Amino acid sequence: MTQARAVQLTAFGGPEVMKLVTLDLPAPAAGEVQLRQTALGFNYLDVYQRTGKYPLPTPTGLGHEAAGVVEVVGPGVDGVRVGDHVVYMNAGIGAYADRRNVAANKVVKVPAGVDDDVAAALFFKAMTAQYLVRKTYPIQKGDIVVVHAAAGGVGQILSAWAKGLGATVIGTAGSAAKCEVARNAGCDVAIDYSASDWVERIIEATQGKKARVVYDSVGQHTFMGSLDIAAPFGYVVVYGAASGPIPPFETELLNRKGCLYLTRPSVFPHNADVQALRANAADVFDAYAQGIIRAHIGARFELANIADAHRAAESRATTGAIVITP
Repeated sequence: MTQARAVQLTAFGGPEVMKLVTLDLPAPAAGEVQLRQTALGFNYLDVYQRTGKYPLPTPTGLGHEAAGVVEVVGPGVDGVRVGDHVVYMNAGIGAYADRRNVAANKVVKVPAGVDDDVAAALFFKAMTAQYLVRKTYPIQKGDIVVVHAAAGGVGQILSAWAKGLGATVIGTAGSAAKCEVARNAGCDVAIDYSASDWVERIIEATQGKKARVVYDSVGQHTFMGSLDIAAPFGYVVVYGAASGPIPPFETELLNRKGCLYLTRPSVFPHNADVQALRANAADVFDAYAQGIIRAHIGARFELANIADAHRAAESRATTGAIVITP
């Protein structure tokens, strides 16, 4: 039986609750493959689950995303072979590990020329951006788009993809330095949302036209302003809550603000079956191959120092993606 090093927690709390343990890893069952994981992705969802904001049954692992090499193929697996480099982002909790068994229909082959650390940094975030710009609101050339937290891992990819589809992209971020990162990622204009007049500054930047769609992963701090910067019949897409959940409000407010559409989508339902997963992944890697989107690796941590990775993310000290080396 193979052994694996993996992060586990038995209680929710600060970064210190994550413990690196050694576990026995059985041979892959029917329909599974065993991976030697070479690069792990970090997502803010991991923080929500570690703290108990999105509680999990304990004891539990953490992490949703990793890239690696197939070492063993279980019975009944077709289309995946030993030696393949693959990536996944919805194979269940437990990606914080150096080896793992996962369902073969949850992995996607990494195209030639794409490094594993790039795949781990890109995949979950780009798959999120993909459904936002293709499915939740299909961006059209000439649209005005606002991307909150445009300097973050998803935000940079989302901004670049929206720009590649012909939109005018207004990004927001929490500091002047992060606004510069957002501009470098593809935003036409970047505005500091910590300023008291950030709503007025966005409307000024759009010459009063407002946005066809507002992508809001910040939540509490930005949500009411998001309603103010959306054009009549526009879309406000809440797909995260980095500053806390959105405040309670009367739905009649959507009418008063211009008959707005409000939605709270998620990446997992958009990739629930293998056909959708593979098609959406092909779209992501095609956008990467064309240079429309890039992997922005902002920091790297060893798995043994996973608590430091979480502290850095929670302090908002990083821009771009965090990659964890097993």
